[in-house]
Amino acid sequence: MRPFVAQLRLELTLLARNGESLLLTLGIPMLLLVFFAKVDVLPIDGEPIDFLAPGVLALAVLSTAFVNLAISTGFDREYGVLKRLGATPLGRPRLLAAKTISILVVEVVQIAVLWLLALALGWDPSPDVGFVAAVVLGTVAFAGLGLCLAGSLKALVTLAAANGLYLVLLLLSGMVIPLDEMPAPARALARALPSGALAEAVRGTLAAAETVPTRAWLVLAAWAIAAPAAAIRLFRWE
Repeated sequence: MRPFVAQLRLELTLLARNGESLLLTLGIPMLLLVFFAKVDVLPIDGEPIDFLAPGVLALAVLSTAFVNLAISTGFDREYGVLKRLGATPLGRPRLLAAKTISILVVEVVQIAVLWLLALALGWDPSPDVGFVAAVVLGTVAFAGLGLCLAGSLKALVTLAAANGLYLVLLLLSGMVIPLDEMPAPARALARALPSGALAEAVRGTLAAAETVPTRAWLVLAAWAIAAPAAAIRLFRWE
């Protein structure tokens, strides 16, 4: 147990000291939330914060479970860190467990900070237990995708691919831009992606006037199964 706790502490310490990671996990979501809540540019009816807050919470999951995990694991793999740690008493299962728990800890902090900021901007949510299910399914799906990249590509390629896919998934998600404002083909693609399904699930579980389409739950669950299965098959430790 002691090696696992030490590795978990190390994962969280490295993240806290990494300015780029902090910008991605907290800086960008907070900036988007404040900017679009205060500047009336979104083509939506009602208060912007009611649309933005759930989308930014979904964005936080995407940032941490996909981009951060992919990039950090990719460089650890290329530098031989994963191989060496896997051969220590820590072992590979506890190494992966430490990375997983660190993601969940960061997400809890992200959600708490963004939630309080959204409340200060006038958000009035009506959460239900489905919100937790959506976050868990989204985390599993995006972590699987991140490990697919990190375990099969070179570190710099993983860096470029993760950031590029981050922008694509952000734009085709409904997190910041409403899906109804997109062309029909883009809207159909967005609803088939884990980012779009997560945004719909989070938004539906936080607003009393909305419900989550069954399709969104099915898409999110399918990605949560398929992405980790692909990561198990594709991931190479060195």
